[in-house]
Amino acid sequence: MTIIHNAIWRINVDSRLGSIEPVSEAYNKLGGRSLIPRILLDEGVAGCDPMGPINKLIWSVGLLVGHKVSSCDRISLGGKSPLTGGVKESNAGGSTGLLLSHLGIRALVLEGGSNIDEWFTIHISVDGVKFESADDLVGLGVYESSEKLIERYGKKVGITLIGPAGEMGMYSAGVQNLDKDGAASRICARGGLGAVMGSKKIKAIVIDAENGEKPPLHDPQLFKAARKYYTEELIAHPQTKNYTDYGTAAMAAICNGFGALPTRNFSTGQFEHVDDIGGEKMRDLLLERGGASDTSHACMAGCIIKCSNCFGDVNGDLVVSPVEFETIGLVGSNLGIDNLDDIARLNWEINDLGMDTIEVGAALGVAAEGGLMEFGDADMAMKLLHEIRTGTDLGKVLGNGVVSTGNHLEVKRVAAVKGQAMSAYDPRAIKGNGVTYATSPQGADHTCGNCIRAEIDHLSPEGQVEVSRDTQIKMAVFLKGLVLVQKEII
Repeated sequence: MTIIHNAIWRINVDSRLGSIEPVSEAYNKLGGRSLIPRILLDEGVAGCDPMGPINKLIWSVGLLVGHKVSSCDRISLGGKSPLTGGVKESNAGGSTGLLLSHLGIRALVLEGGSNIDEWFTIHISVDGVKFESADDLVGLGVYESSEKLIERYGKKVGITLIGPAGEMGMYSAGVQNLDKDGAASRICARGGLGAVMGSKKIKAIVIDAENGEKPPLHDPQLFKAARKYYTEELIAHPQTKNYTDYGTAAMAAICNGFGALPTRNFSTGQFEHVDDIGGEKMRDLLLERGGASDTSHACMAGCIIKCSNCFGDVNGDLVVSPVEFETIGLVGSNLGIDNLDDIARLNWEINDLGMDTIEVGAALGVAAEGGLMEFGDADMAMKLLHEIRTGTDLGKVLGNGVVSTGNHLEVKRVAAVKGQAMSAYDPRAIKGNGVTYATSPQGADHTCGNCIRAEIDHLSPEGQVEVSRDTQIKMAVFLKGLVLVQKEII
């Protein structure tokens, strides 16, 4: 099959057929986060049941994806959220975006889902779309499922898949993606999009880009010069080294200093044991343990920042990759847990279930306040995750997120906006984020406009609207996939 670049691939799960159409002129300059709501609005999704057949699940590729420009080969995933009832985009690193672009795909749209009673995997390649039974994968965790698929299709494929939570339609379910090393560790986590994929009875999509090709460039020499400039500026920026050495875990100390680190179900913004779970502690621990431990891991090919990590146990054996700041905040300090090994263990379990650590961590925080566990009790937190895995009534309540848990336990302190748990930046201390949470259609989502680095008094109401608006615009540009090369980088 001849590759049609900048194309929209549609897969209908009812007919089990795929189709390819070139991107229209109206969509030509849209990609990543910006393309998803345009498709949803143009195709009448807004008023639908998020778990019904009218909703669409869209993997959208940014305009620079496909050439291994540092940090640019991410994937955006979107649809109507069953958690918020509104538009949702969630993005991740890994290999999904890169490999989709090598098949010429700007957007992959999963449609339909009426009265389907069997599970499928979908294999896409230059030869088109092929449905195959997923009977042997149903009920398995993300890690075992992905390993079976890699054994079947080879190590060069990409995979985007759901875990048991997505199969059960839980609103905290995300969609996992392989990293550059083949580990199913990069999740489009937020908004319940894994439940949408589960509603269409698709366990996984396998992306086979063999015989594919990089997206064409209008001006290869200009692109080469732009990439060189961008890379040099990135390397020279002091923040790059900080992220390489400490990863996103460095934000624990920063947020704690602002009084914005969620602690014991957002009852306070500072954790007395923050030094035991932050970036410096993690780096020292992993360097000491060695083996599979890695303080500077690149989740996608070509990334020079390497802000991810591989967390090894006392013997240097891999536990999970990565332990990110958001997980440290919601599964660590928010639950009163002060041990990185416990956080990593819980992180693996949530990943294997295919769930958002932010939403699950927030739900467990409410569960602790409601008396189902003591703050600081990692073992009981694990037992509650087992309730989710086995699909008990309590597990379904927890798996549907923080608002569901709060309503069930009649807990009043529920840190959520538009039905979605707040991320690890308490808006009472970083008020610009409060504006972002309130005004974004995606609810409490720091990726829509995180204001923590703004040079402003974060506790004053003055200037917060302007800071949030400016940050939201910049994030929309970043996640669309544009870099303007002049004497500055936007």
